[in-house]
Amino acid sequence: MTVAAILLGVLLVALGIWQRRIDRRERARVVTAIEEAKSLGADRPIGQYPHIDALRCIGCASCTRACPEDGVIQMVMGVAHVVQAAKCIGHGLCAAACPVGAIAVGLGDLSARPDVPMLSDDLESTVRGVFIAGELGGLALIRNAIEQGVRGIEAVAHRCREERGRGDPDVLIVGAGPAGLAASLKAKELGLTYVTIDQNDVGGTVRKYPRRKLVMTQPVELPLHGRVKKTEFVKEELVDLWLKVLEEQEIEVHEGVKFLGTRREDGRLVSETSKGPIATRCVLLALGRRGTPRRLGVPGEEQEKVLYQLVDASTYRGLRCLVVGGGDSAIEAALGLAAQPGNQVTLSYRKPEFFRIKARNEERIRAAAAEGAVKLALGSEVRSVGVQHVDLALGGRAARLPNDFVFVFAGGEPPYPLLKGIGVRFWGEVAA
Repeated sequence: MTVAAILLGVLLVALGIWQRRIDRRERARVVTAIEEAKSLGADRPIGQYPHIDALRCIGCASCTRACPEDGVIQMVMGVAHVVQAAKCIGHGLCAAACPVGAIAVGLGDLSARPDVPMLSDDLESTVRGVFIAGELGGLALIRNAIEQGVRGIEAVAHRCREERGRGDPDVLIVGAGPAGLAASLKAKELGLTYVTIDQNDVGGTVRKYPRRKLVMTQPVELPLHGRVKKTEFVKEELVDLWLKVLEEQEIEVHEGVKFLGTRREDGRLVSETSKGPIATRCVLLALGRRGTPRRLGVPGEEQEKVLYQLVDASTYRGLRCLVVGGGDSAIEAALGLAAQPGNQVTLSYRKPEFFRIKARNEERIRAAAAEGAVKLALGSEVRSVGVQHVDLALGGRAARLPNDFVFVFAGGEPPYPLLKGIGVRFWGEVAA
């Protein structure tokens, strides 16, 4: 054997060892990402998400490059895996980019989805006259929400033509997010009488997304406005567009009105709200899936810097963040934010010690506090939220913290009991 052959053999062995080390590091990175996603609840899908056929996947990573939501799909030992399903908003670009057709974007087996209501082809629920559009029906993506809002109102119009009755409004539209706004515009276009309410303000969940977050990547058609040709919108641009269209078309949204339920009475639907009953022929529910967060009730909480969920921790970097709450969700959010470069994270909890949390979470938050990654403000309460600060009551004294974002995890009211209370059935109930 020549010296050159020996050197070549040594080089190949060294390259093999080097490659194995890289592979191990990459696997460790992805495993860490999966564990972090699970701890934040980001591994569970909110709506539709990619279903990957591992046997057909050839490991080309086209899907990871095509996805505009960083971290949803990652490569593990040469095969694509869904790591952060909750970040998927259903663009479907991964499926389009896959050269072997190994990816399908959808809701999966509905019989195993107790969070998806049973709907007819025209989006009517199991309660006659109650239609559901948008995220609540299981499909994410703003384009889908707009299309469903339009379809739901078209079905309402057909129902109203069939059932001529008293002089009540034709439809109550609950929610002023993408589906509710599209439904309101379509209702006016079709000459329907309608009432639109929202417990918060125009924009729905989108308005609570991080600043400058990319929220739409495909053109859509808005009733009374026409085709929105721009292919990419960040949050602020899209909300501004909605407000402009509503003003131009004189669409009235009753903000601060909470939907409490509906019942059939004398052939019409009477909906109870926080501002009194509203009688209509039909109801279109364009609610979000995450429910109604419990608010702090302090001055300044209405600002967009105050959020009630952590959608994508990696988008928050180099920021001063306050997390409010002492449950597992708050602790996991604080840890997720503290893992991002440059963040200064403080956790505020009104009790002097943590209560009924997972032992692993308590170990992690104590370790993070000891390392200085998270500051613990136990026994504190938020008094007010300023533009660049937060005022706390801490140990009998006032404390002011410089602040960019506040994340509130004080519990909430998911919409599913509300829907079940009015008779809406879910797919998971059928399987059970």
